[in-house]
Amino acid sequence: MNQVNRPAFFTTLLFWLMSLTLITTSCSQDQKDKIQSAADSVTSGITKAGGAQPTLDSVYIVRAMNAEPAFKEQLIWAKKFYREREFRLGWFRNHEIVPQAKTLLGVINKAADEGLDPKKYKVKDFDKLFADLEKAQGDSTKRNALEKQIDVALSGTYFNYASDFYRGRVNPREVKGIDWDVKRNKIKLHKALMTILKERESTYPYYEFEPLHPEYDGLKKALAEYRAIQRNGGWPLLPAGTKLKPGDSSPNVALLRQRLLGTAADTAAPAPATATPVQPVANGAATPVAVAAPKYDGELVLAVKEFQRDMGLKVDGIVSGETVKQLNVPVSDRVRQITVNMERWRWVPKRFEKDYLLVNIPDYKLHVVENDKEVFDMRVIVGKTLNATPVFSDKVEYVVLSPYWNVPWSIIEKEMKPKLMSNPSAYLDRLDMEVVRGYGKKAVAVDPNSIDWSSIEQKTFKYTVRRRPGPKNDLGEVKFIFPNSNDIYLHDTPHDELFSQSKRGFSHGCVRVAEPLKLAEYLLRNKPGWDMQTIQDTIAERREKYVSLKETVPVYLVYFTAWVDPAGHVNFREDIYGHDTALAKEYFQ
Repeated sequence: MNQVNRPAFFTTLLFWLMSLTLITTSCSQDQKDKIQSAADSVTSGITKAGGAQPTLDSVYIVRAMNAEPAFKEQLIWAKKFYREREFRLGWFRNHEIVPQAKTLLGVINKAADEGLDPKKYKVKDFDKLFADLEKAQGDSTKRNALEKQIDVALSGTYFNYASDFYRGRVNPREVKGIDWDVKRNKIKLHKALMTILKERESTYPYYEFEPLHPEYDGLKKALAEYRAIQRNGGWPLLPAGTKLKPGDSSPNVALLRQRLLGTAADTAAPAPATATPVQPVANGAATPVAVAAPKYDGELVLAVKEFQRDMGLKVDGIVSGETVKQLNVPVSDRVRQITVNMERWRWVPKRFEKDYLLVNIPDYKLHVVENDKEVFDMRVIVGKTLNATPVFSDKVEYVVLSPYWNVPWSIIEKEMKPKLMSNPSAYLDRLDMEVVRGYGKKAVAVDPNSIDWSSIEQKTFKYTVRRRPGPKNDLGEVKFIFPNSNDIYLHDTPHDELFSQSKRGFSHGCVRVAEPLKLAEYLLRNKPGWDMQTIQDTIAERREKYVSLKETVPVYLVYFTAWVDPAGHVNFREDIYGHDTALAKEYFQ
């Protein structure tokens, strides 16, 4: 059948299908649906430009995607996308390019706003391809070949960009030093593309090429603000050793005012001491008149306190030490810090559960979220640098009241072994500790004097050294168990004084919580008979008690050093474990 006769053939076939639909009123609904589907399929092949829309096949897709190095990793998504649509083109309707193609290319032009490099996604010269397509309109063979080429190129471009935008440029589980074992975003990019092309519905804003989390969007706006500051020359640096208390006068106050309140506020500040006027006297000589240095007070003190709060520092209004250090961080460093934290938001699940716990390690804080809203938070203590708290996710299953503390092997070997070798019974009694064989209710006490402590090795040590429940117990009165291979959990501590520190990296890796009873009461709120009084009475018995939750609660231990709070303030925290540095090295290469 030649090209001239094709439109007539399809028109005849469509007429036949429509007639068949009218005369089959007695058919089942399923049969009617099949007939209508066939009619729709034929309709899609009848175009204003003449001739059927070309289709693809798997061989063409594989060859085209593999021919472009940037698309190779996205082949799996292209195959799924075209297979699901029975190899029909995605970006053309009636031989015309759909508007979403223009939107996609516009989004890629602005990829820098997302902390991404637009050049990475501009691997095809679409201006030339579109121009060639326009010239080929009189030649259906050439036109169809170009439509197929452009369609796969647009899909490859989308998957290349969307993979980075929705899943992250860096795979954290493949790069040493990043340390991120939180469950991943399971986005299906071929489904997202179908949403963009209006072929399916979704609760996620793929169709608008929008991010999945408002926290990401907040950082994106912050990135734009800090880049604007960078383009304008950054901010002034305070001299090393600067120390200002409210009420002090110093030439450095003008710099501080410019740093925190901007140039408009700075114009109201007194002139610098270098601009000292002279006062004439009767004999014609000139005597310098000292101009008082600007005073550190009022709105500037409030601005410093706000800055300290946003940096997680002690809020006292005193400009010295760590406050000066944070004020002098170059704006270029802050731009990079914002960018790597945007990347982390691409790694997390596209939607959190309605109820969950979230520990942000660099912020030393636990957030309790219920029905998508934070109900309270509390301070936490995390692992010191040499015993870094791992970044991962799990589910809380038990609250343990009056827990035993099982001493880690590293502490037994490095700290306790010498004293255990000399007088084990007296030493352990003084620490309110015991040695047992077995676990839980089946644990049996063992005479510590019967063990040759001088020759113990981890692989052959069949005992547990543990501290009994009580005021000396390292876990305090409560611990919260989410079984994991890292042996990490949340727990109380007898050292409440440590929570007053602004930097709280003191533990051996587990997370100590400031208000354990409040957290226990919350987690057991749906457990009949377990109110605060029952919890306290059980603790007072000094016997370990496991209480399972009615429903497990997801817990996320994450690592964000930059975010925007509900008041719109950009917060920064110290990269305490060097994870930002490791990620930046990989991200910006």
